[in-house]
Amino acid sequence: MKTLPLIAIFLLALPLARAALPVPDADNGGITLPPGFRALVVADKLKPLRQVAVAPNGDLYAKTREGGIYALRDTDGDGRADVIKEFGNGGGTGIALRGEWLYHSSNNAIYRYKLAPGELVPAGNPERIVKDLPDRRQHAAKAFAFGADGRLYVEVGSPSNALGQPDRARGAIGQDPTEFLKTHGGYWSFAADQPDQTQADGRHFSTGHRHSTTIALNPANGRLFIAIHGRDQLSTVAPQFFSDDDNAELPAEVLHELTEGANFGWPTTYWDPHKHQRMLNPEYGGDGRKAAPAGKFPDPLVAFPAHWSPMQLAFYTGTQFPEKYRGGAFLAFQGSWNRAPRPQKGYNVVFIPFNASGLPAGGYEVFADNFTGKAELASPNDAAHRPHGVAVGPDGSLYVTDALHGRIWRILHTGETK
Repeated sequence: MKTLPLIAIFLLALPLARAALPVPDADNGGITLPPGFRALVVADKLKPLRQVAVAPNGDLYAKTREGGIYALRDTDGDGRADVIKEFGNGGGTGIALRGEWLYHSSNNAIYRYKLAPGELVPAGNPERIVKDLPDRRQHAAKAFAFGADGRLYVEVGSPSNALGQPDRARGAIGQDPTEFLKTHGGYWSFAADQPDQTQADGRHFSTGHRHSTTIALNPANGRLFIAIHGRDQLSTVAPQFFSDDDNAELPAEVLHELTEGANFGWPTTYWDPHKHQRMLNPEYGGDGRKAAPAGKFPDPLVAFPAHWSPMQLAFYTGTQFPEKYRGGAFLAFQGSWNRAPRPQKGYNVVFIPFNASGLPAGGYEVFADNFTGKAELASPNDAAHRPHGVAVGPDGSLYVTDALHGRIWRILHTGETK
């Protein structure tokens, strides 16, 4: 039996050197980042993009709003995708990798493709895992994630603002939500590998939210976290109680832990980020001063400004970024549309610190900004870009997709301070 030379033993004991990072763009792809971070454009001028997933080899899979899925590969290591292929159809929002399978959602179903080793575009046809989910156009996107138990957790949104009659209209009267919430406004849990399940086959896991377009598992503690979109048009429904300025700043977008049996208070309540209190919606007798029954619904773990529109949550599992980011989460906001007469806001990616127990440590900070390219914005369509998807790559880079003009950024930590 041969013995290794001493120098070989020494070299094997050394930590593996980190692969060289690609050269960032001079302007960071037009976005602003904290000191030490840079960015480059991986791909541009694709169809409007939704959520994104990154394979262990660095391949990217990005959903399109109305078309198929983009598969992107960088073959020469410059950080830019030189192979871009679109496959599948059906539009939708959610996408995730699990083992040898690529899962994605349309607005009424969950599918998965088998991926062979080294394969960029799956050769076979998709298998339908869940079918015939409610799709009434408004809030129809189907966010999903895999729990620590291996099951599939899928959201069915509420095709309504606050279940008023008539919806979004002055003087709207809130309807009894009991029957409605049996099939909408919650998460359902399904087997991850059983074909053609229906909503009735799933376990009704949570209720009482208007729409949650993102859900993510925190690997630190095996718990699921969701972001929920707040309601709109308080001043339209009840101008005697709410001004346009109130509408611009109310209610909060919120982050919660997803637990079985949870009721998050929609449609009867909203979270006021200024009062730090859950309030009654005007459709259900609220006037901006009446609080919801204390303790009936959970308080959010983090509250964000009104109408920012949270789209994808990703926990930072890499080591490329500094220690403060490790174990925390990034959340992409595609920005508001209804803050008039005030300027629109959001359009950024925030960082949410989590503690050693895998729970939010308090607050958030804007991490990536200037996606709009403007100091002030009157309409979303005037923005240069709208961030939507966010995912962590195998080397610890952060990827961000654009819902407006189909750009993908890769954010790096280079340590540069200029």
